[in-house]
Amino acid sequence: MMVHVPQVLSPAQVAQMRAALDAADWIDGRDTVGPQGARVKHNRQLAEQSPVALEQGRIIREALAGHPLFFSAALPARLVPPLFNRYEGGETYGLHVDGAVRSLPGGGGQLRTDLSCTLFLCEPEDYDGGELEVVDTYGTHEVKLPAGDLILYPASSLHQVHPVTRGARVCAFFWLQSMVRDDARRALLFELDRNIQSLRQRLGESAESVALTATYHNLLRMWAEV
Repeated sequence: MMVHVPQVLSPAQVAQMRAALDAADWIDGRDTVGPQGARVKHNRQLAEQSPVALEQGRIIREALAGHPLFFSAALPARLVPPLFNRYEGGETYGLHVDGAVRSLPGGGGQLRTDLSCTLFLCEPEDYDGGELEVVDTYGTHEVKLPAGDLILYPASSLHQVHPVTRGARVCAFFWLQSMVRDDARRALLFELDRNIQSLRQRLGESAESVALTATYHNLLRMWAEV
């Protein structure tokens, strides 16, 4: 399941974040991956413990905490603090899969990467190339979203970033562990939740919407790991 989450950040937030990121020191992106990723990764990142990365990541986490579509789609239990990458001058990241487990900073234990997230911080017309390509059982999907929008997709998917041939592609990216590990179950809950909300908007609260809400929570109770 891939979900486009619009307007995680406002235009003003994006502009402020880009100003901070553009003035920061960037390092070779291969410093943060294993041997497989290092062979195909050619970009730059902010150091994970960079004060700029930590502060901008905090802003993103606060925005996500108040975004109902993100919560409904991801059912997040824990997430890795957002990281930041930059591609320009032909930089690219070839086909790869994200690691299944990541260590949380500060001795916070480990996290299973159920979902990958990319938050775009520049407009599509600001750069050529740079599409995020995700390969799953339903085919190949290319993603290039407006600044402030986020794409959510299974971390088990093969994916790559096409070479950026003009301008610069700047994004935040991170992983999360969902309360519901199985993607098919998570997709079913997301579809059910969206239909309950649509039913309420059209008809108001009713016996049927209450019953469906009970079904949703009982399924979540059955499948959630908390």
